[in-house]
Amino acid sequence: MGFIDAHVHVWTPDVSHYPLAAGYQVENIKPRSFTPDELFKHSKPAGVERINLIQMSFYGFDNRYMLDMIALFPDVFVGTAVIDVHAEAPERRMADLAKKGVRAFRIHPRLSKQPPQKWLEPAGYAALFAAGAKHNQAMSCLIDPDGLPELDRMCRKFPETPVIIDHLCRIGATGTIVEKDVETLCALAKHPRVLVKVGAFYALGKKQPPYADLGPLIRQVVQAFGAKRCMWESDCPFQVVEHKYADSLELASKRLDFLTAEDKDWLLRRTAAEFFFKK
Repeated sequence: MGFIDAHVHVWTPDVSHYPLAAGYQVENIKPRSFTPDELFKHSKPAGVERINLIQMSFYGFDNRYMLDMIALFPDVFVGTAVIDVHAEAPERRMADLAKKGVRAFRIHPRLSKQPPQKWLEPAGYAALFAAGAKHNQAMSCLIDPDGLPELDRMCRKFPETPVIIDHLCRIGATGTIVEKDVETLCALAKHPRVLVKVGAFYALGKKQPPYADLGPLIRQVVQAFGAKRCMWESDCPFQVVEHKYADSLELASKRLDFLTAEDKDWLLRRTAAEFFFKK
């Protein structure tokens, strides 16, 4: 099998059938459209055959477009949904969504309506983490380094729950890679079920291809977690707004000389295959 992209957003300009959530305006959506067909123009020539879709924020808790695309391309897509943690018994939706190809749930401080230091305190998160362990569905965390201590607390409380940290925990998003932040992220490797997505390179460090400045950060993360717990992501369409899809893939596949051939196989395919696509 070809490569797997662990993190892609898709959306449609058809807001009559798939309306935007309150607070979002059509004119603020850029690019205006990024459907699967538009995605495939980037991913297929690169050898990417399977993809984990991430529910886009401007659809709120309405996961229908993502679910419809999974149903339309069941051999290509699985998904990461967003549900309201403040709703009554949010964990009830998880098993039902699993039947529709949902393997993870995106969580972050803005959804919890709490500061990063206590972003997982709302009671709904305990229910989600417990159900995640039961159904082998991951908590996919969009956080900065200041959210890691609270995540560590929940990982200790729910050690069997799969957890995915998106975008290398956004270390370097300010333009500077802070070593203390790297150490804090790597410390979570002590939790065996924590995985890390290695990508969104366009938004980290110098934010310019070939992204060579991110090599030391990626090396530390891969050494801490092991390649079997790391997975490459493009974060399309944002990767291809000003840069190329190949820019991201080539860093992971060709430019990190500390990775063995087996490491690259895990990073680019097998880790995501084992978690997202294993039947």
